[in-house]
Amino acid sequence: MDIDDFSVNDFTTAYRNGTLSPVEVLEHKSDLMDAAEPVLHAMAKRYDNTHTTIEDAQASEKRWKQGNPLSPLDGVPLTIKENVNVKGEVTTWGCKAFADSEPATLNSPVYDLLKKTGCTILGKTAMPEWGMLSSGLSTDHPTTCNAWNAQWNPGGSSAGAGCASAAGYSPINFGSDIGGSVRLPASWNGVSGLKPTFGRIPVDPPYFGRSIGVLGRHLDDIATAISLTSASDWRDPYSLPLAQPGWLDAPQRDIHDITIGLLLDAGAGAPVNPEVAEAVLKVADFFENAGAKVVKLRPFVDGSIDLIDMFWRAGHYRDYAALSQDRKDLVLPFISQWCMAGADISSGQAVRGSDEQLALAKRTLDATKDVDFIVSPVSPDATYPVDWPMPSNDVEHAMSHIAFCLPYNMSGQPASSLNCGFTSDRRPIGVQIAGQRFDEAGVLWMSRLYESLKPDSAKVNSWPRIWES
Repeated sequence: MDIDDFSVNDFTTAYRNGTLSPVEVLEHKSDLMDAAEPVLHAMAKRYDNTHTTIEDAQASEKRWKQGNPLSPLDGVPLTIKENVNVKGEVTTWGCKAFADSEPATLNSPVYDLLKKTGCTILGKTAMPEWGMLSSGLSTDHPTTCNAWNAQWNPGGSSAGAGCASAAGYSPINFGSDIGGSVRLPASWNGVSGLKPTFGRIPVDPPYFGRSIGVLGRHLDDIATAISLTSASDWRDPYSLPLAQPGWLDAPQRDIHDITIGLLLDAGAGAPVNPEVAEAVLKVADFFENAGAKVVKLRPFVDGSIDLIDMFWRAGHYRDYAALSQDRKDLVLPFISQWCMAGADISSGQAVRGSDEQLALAKRTLDATKDVDFIVSPVSPDATYPVDWPMPSNDVEHAMSHIAFCLPYNMSGQPASSLNCGFTSDRRPIGVQIAGQRFDEAGVLWMSRLYESLKPDSAKVNSWPRIWES
């Protein structure tokens, strides 16, 4: 078997049988990253050769030999995103202007939760400038590219996580998502991703709508990772209570009892590429042919994107204005221009933009209250040139691609991204399956159903290794 396509279960079975060890896996993944990173640039910081990580793998190997693993993730390689705080390290958010900031004094909750599982953390995946781009562009490290084609964009802001998933660095790659930053790179890299219910995995620093999510090739791996990192934490006032054991187990549901809302027009943002619309419509047809009821949903995003973007610009302008001139000069020009647009936003306009987050949440919940799940594109189009900061490449319409993702950040609903086909030039297309709040189990059930039975045209038959060509 291809070790780079191993699932969590494949790793733990091999560890239990003694046919593979966490130390051997760490060495293999180090070799893989040594070969691929000069092309992909998916990693912002590597831990694989540090004494701490090597000792962690050795300790895991010992536990497996004794038959006493800490968790299903013991010894399993995974990555965290660049914005995860690790005590003693500077968190740059992909921006050189923050490279000499004070080191973190506390770990992020997800880091502490992962360390308890005994997993092997390979390092931090790259994110774009200030986390505000849907690309791999950064002033703090080389541009991350798409693992399928170095001229394609990986998306963002979990750019490195999407690339690492497709390249086989690890079965589990943590990201964060406030407007599609897990689902977009999952879509454009042809992998799976899940943004859980808001508050399910604690976040520090917390922010309304921001969720920790997971990307990878296998849905069961994503479920395992989320189940082991879902907890309440004092550092996140929005975090949910500790979930009960088995809460993500496959529910006993009958597809004939399921109503699906189909959304091909969000009512805002960029127009949907006909190839994307056709691929998503085939997913809806698949579920309808399986016995589900499919109804068309009316557009409900309206002017929310521009209003919420205005609020984000106002907040980032405040932070940008506080930088010294020499630090401002280090910020990517696109982001500087985006921030500067916040200078002329009045307090009333900023409040209106803030209020729109709740208004969109209410409209989303109202529009979807009579369906069990919502099927839509993840993005209006497939991936785009690697050196563009946004799909529009236009700072005036920077967020025109997030209309299908943003509503579920505001409403707190869980949503997955699954590969559902390819464009005529072989760019991956992602379908989004969203569910009702707290129903990650249902979203995973629907996602698994599609993954297990989808047509060959929507399957990844072999994973890319462009660094070998």
